[in-house]
Amino acid sequence: MEHLTPKNIVAALDRYIVGQEKAKIAVAIAMRNRFRRRMITDERIREEILPKNIIMMGPTGVGKTEIARRMADLSDSPFIKVEATKYTEVGYVGREVDSMVRDLVEMAVTRLKNRRVNEVAEQAADAALERMLDLLLPRRREPSPLRAMFAGLHTGEPVSQEPETEKDEDESYQRTRERLRSMVLEGKLAEKEVEIDIQAQSMQMFEIFSSAGMEEFGVSFQNMMGNMFPKQTRKKKVKLREGLEILKAEEAHKLIDHDAIVKEALQLTETNGIIFIDEIDKIVSKGEAHGPNVSREGVQRDLLPLVEGATVITKHGPVKTQHILFIAAGAFHSSKPSDLIPELQGRFPIRVELSSLCKDDFVKILKVPKNALCLQYQELLRVDGVDLEFTDDGIDEIAETAQQANDKMENIGARRLYTVMEKLLEKVSFAAPAGDSHLSVNRTYVKDQLGDIIRDTDLGRYIL
Repeated sequence: MEHLTPKNIVAALDRYIVGQEKAKIAVAIAMRNRFRRRMITDERIREEILPKNIIMMGPTGVGKTEIARRMADLSDSPFIKVEATKYTEVGYVGREVDSMVRDLVEMAVTRLKNRRVNEVAEQAADAALERMLDLLLPRRREPSPLRAMFAGLHTGEPVSQEPETEKDEDESYQRTRERLRSMVLEGKLAEKEVEIDIQAQSMQMFEIFSSAGMEEFGVSFQNMMGNMFPKQTRKKKVKLREGLEILKAEEAHKLIDHDAIVKEALQLTETNGIIFIDEIDKIVSKGEAHGPNVSREGVQRDLLPLVEGATVITKHGPVKTQHILFIAAGAFHSSKPSDLIPELQGRFPIRVELSSLCKDDFVKILKVPKNALCLQYQELLRVDGVDLEFTDDGIDEIAETAQQANDKMENIGARRLYTVMEKLLEKVSFAAPAGDSHLSVNRTYVKDQLGDIIRDTDLGRYIL
């Protein structure tokens, strides 16, 4: 994290996102301030420094979500994106706002668990292989001192604990087991059917309690009932390769420390968690006291405690929210941030406006980022042996087409490029791999494929 200075963060974001320098600088400073806070030795001061939440304003498709998501990836922070419109005030049908924190915790736990599973993957694979060999070649019953003693009573002679025949049998067993091990590792028995014991899936009979207003009650009740009944197993016939994966997952589950994972996940959520609230402008009430949007202002008031700092009870334990970074975003076409209730406005002190994308931005999106759209389609069609070449004039024409479509119809930003590219390459994608092995996407090709659609505005509204 030390190397992630604001300049380095912006440079890293530039590799994926075109333009929007103001928004990149705002999130870069917010990320760096988290690291600065953790480095403060005075605990009292450290606890008093709260994150400066951000509101991003701009039309759809200009990079609001992508900036927040890439920032979370860079800092390796727990991150979730939620839609403000799916939450309602208490008493109405819909999810309570507290559930976004629970979702963030679940994501953090799952993420850490997957990471720990990957760390023990090699050990788990070895243990799974041994269990599979035990299934394929069950061990003989080992001699016991008690059995030997009773055998001596009948014969009147002492019985050797390890007769020569047993040694021979053991050596033969080990040789056979090693041959089986080699065959399994070489994949020669991958299609063989084996019968393994797997945990029976319990019926989700208590899901009904997870409705709005009773989420934590449902979780607690389900956990309580789950602990009252022992885990059951059932036998299942599977292919050997599938059985190895099942056993590997079980062994990995045994090797990881679940309590430590939960503890670390809760700490990461509290100190590094990021909640991206999209469509924040859709919960602006504008004084409406009735109708379908009656709970909009109520959602804002329910959000206040979370953003200010509250303790949310989750099934993994309590989570304090005062150091979680909240990033809100919205188009704000028919409203503005000042239409939010004053208390909520005050909790989002940083506001950045993202500009609409122009033709030059589209050209850069098609060519510059590491995940450039042209590169994605080249790799997709290369699978079917099609060598796709985008010329500079072809890319320029694609960008021009997307710009015209946004001007004539609803401006959906960079998402228009996906529509244009899909229509442009529809024929070659359908014909591959039987089509030409090389295709040059130049200005002429783009005009031939899309010219009629752009000229016919009514047709363009349906297709682009």
